[in-house]
Amino acid sequence: MTTQTTPTTQTTTPTDTPVIDDARLDALLGRFVGDLGATVGAAGIVIGHRLGLFRALAQGPATPEELAERTGTEPRPVTEWLRSQAAGGYVTHEAGRFSLDAEQTLALAEPDGPLYLPGAFVLALGSMRAEPRITESFRSGSGMGWHEHHDDVFAGCESFFRPGYVANLTSSWLPALDGVVERLTAGASVADVGCGHGSSSVLLAREFPRSVVHGSDYHAGSVDVARRRAADAGVADNTRFEVAGADSFSGTGYDLVTFFDCLHDMGDPAAAARHVRSALKPDGTWMIVEPLAADDPADNLNPVGRIYY
Repeated sequence: MTTQTTPTTQTTTPTDTPVIDDARLDALLGRFVGDLGATVGAAGIVIGHRLGLFRALAQGPATPEELAERTGTEPRPVTEWLRSQAAGGYVTHEAGRFSLDAEQTLALAEPDGPLYLPGAFVLALGSMRAEPRITESFRSGSGMGWHEHHDDVFAGCESFFRPGYVANLTSSWLPALDGVVERLTAGASVADVGCGHGSSSVLLAREFPRSVVHGSDYHAGSVDVARRRAADAGVADNTRFEVAGADSFSGTGYDLVTFFDCLHDMGDPAAAARHVRSALKPDGTWMIVEPLAADDPADNLNPVGRIYY
């Protein structure tokens, strides 16, 4: 016996065309223009950093020709660079001459001062070089190691974070820890984990010559730089460096273990924490410097949260 079925037809109601709110669209386009300008303008900040254009401009107001003469560069690209920086608010322009005000000088022309913004742009542009690799990791789930980044990521990281360490490490951060300064002054054993190019290690070793600082990082290139920086600073005798992960650095009985802006980058922070606990003296101290973030993502939806995500 054969059964015949009648085909059914399904009808759908067209979705209503959404109504565009012109004010909301204008706000979105405003954010887009700002973001695009920042993206394409980032290279200009790095160029100014590498060529010393900001530092030279800090010497006094200049025309493009005068700044080019100060820096041994060509006036034509310097002209466009100055105009771009003025449009972005990083350089001041008045009556055909360009200059840096006091705040711009502090932030852009003093790499050894308490704030140096170009380092962040070096870091950002360096990280963008990994875009193809990171895009693929979305598909594969394989992730990407810190050591796989371009060298500018490591150099920019040091350049941007070092001023904060110079300004705060020995003057406020360490004194906030119970008894740590006294131990370091008398002579302590310190493990500086994720030391990168060694800025924090050198600062600790120079401020506390009786202490020995053991810097470690799993990126071999950074450890090589750290050793050179320590030698140049004259603290080679009380620093040691090794290529090792945060869950495998050598030594025990440390009075102080430090993690400067690196815990959030680690693939297994819990394993790192367990290793730190086993490496510390019973009354030792673990010092962690990290961005201040909320547990609820909704509380991190701001410009700083965007950068760190």
